[in-house]
Amino acid sequence: MERIIQKAKDFNELVMFEHSIFSLPFIFIGMVVAADGWFGWWLLFVGVLAAISARNFAMGLNRYVDRDIDAINPRTENRPNVDGRIGSSSILIFALVNAFVFIAVAYMINSLALILSVPILIVLGGYSYFKRFSSLAHIVLGISLGLAPIAGVVAVTGTITDWSVILSLGVIFWVAGFDLLYSLQDMDFDKENNLHSIPSKYGSSATLLISSFFHILTVLFWALFVWVAGLGIFAFIGVVASAVMLSYEHYLVRKDFTQIDRAFFTINGYLGIAFLILIILDRTV
Repeated sequence: MERIIQKAKDFNELVMFEHSIFSLPFIFIGMVVAADGWFGWWLLFVGVLAAISARNFAMGLNRYVDRDIDAINPRTENRPNVDGRIGSSSILIFALVNAFVFIAVAYMINSLALILSVPILIVLGGYSYFKRFSSLAHIVLGISLGLAPIAGVVAVTGTITDWSVILSLGVIFWVAGFDLLYSLQDMDFDKENNLHSIPSKYGSSATLLISSFFHILTVLFWALFVWVAGLGIFAFIGVVASAVMLSYEHYLVRKDFTQIDRAFFTINGYLGIAFLILIILDRTV
């Protein structure tokens, strides 16, 4: 039993399960707005299962593909995919099983969800390869998480609405913006190993500027989403709160690069949860 528990802990460390907090709130925002309130226990269950399996596939494949890079990066050399705790074949099987689960869940939701399931997996898997040839990997990661609100709306309505696309655009630039900040940690390593990223190509000052621009677009798209979806005051408060939290994130990183982890994990995690709570209040109060 102890061995099973330890292996579960190793896989949890491999995929960093707690980081699901970045995508889950926006799936549920899409579902709450599409349903104009509570969308039911069944959709809650399949929504969580779809989100977790999709993310497990993406993270598992990323760890499988990046094991050669992670092994020589001091920041990642102790990850389970390179220190011997989880073998390469086990990681690949883990990713493929989660891909199958995601497609199966999509089948249970509706026909459009099933049709979109494989293209979504292709996008999620594509991110793992982009850093090897393009600095646009940050945008691809943004698109990967930006699909979450659209997926939530598809689960509820079987269609893609205009406001869900606008919300997703905001998520794309939100994720790309904070990934740029996170990538500052590997700027020198990426340069030395011919890996493509905006920090390694343009430097820290340009990266901070581009990240700020992306987050300005985030706030604008989210404000437009609230307006197009016909939401109320609580939703607008959510947009304002997001703007304040993103500003604080940039303040922390510009002040001290050692604050990147705090800015990346803590602030962005709270942002998604706060936005979701305010959207729920908007639809229920």
